Amino acid sequence: MSTNESVSGSCLCGAIAFELIPPFTAFRYCHCHRCQKTSGSAHAANLFLPTKQFKWTKGEVLIKRFDLPQAKRFAVCFCQDCGSRVPHEVSNTPNMLIPAGLLDQDPSIRPENSIFWKFKAPWYMSPNEMPLFNEYP
Repeated sequence: MSTNESVSGSCLCGAIAFELIPPFTAFRYCHCHRCQKTSGSAHAANLFLPTKQFKWTKGEVLIKRFDLPQAKRFAVCFCQDCGSRVPHEVSNTPNMLIPAGLLDQDPSIRPENSIFWKFKAPWYMSPNEMPLFNEYP
């Protein structure tokens, strides 16, 4: 993918959709407790890019935002219909946070690092530490 080729994404029900233009500024797995809570998983997989490279194509009015009061810039936005996390502007920065699982195409970038590793869930295991199946076992 060239750096000016757009990438689309959407929520689970398809009511919210967006488009972005790479390049991304970062792609990280975040293991902090907040990301565990908002993702319901061991970590969040988040891409970042400048806000000017992002646009909503459908359903922006369906987005609900929750800013954690005690945090400098932690927020979660989600579709009010299906509950999927959706992109949001990162407070006090010129960037958008994009939950990677929403993308409809390969972003042609891979995660660069895992942050807040010391807070990783005690039950977390790397996928290469367990059997892998292409469908239910």
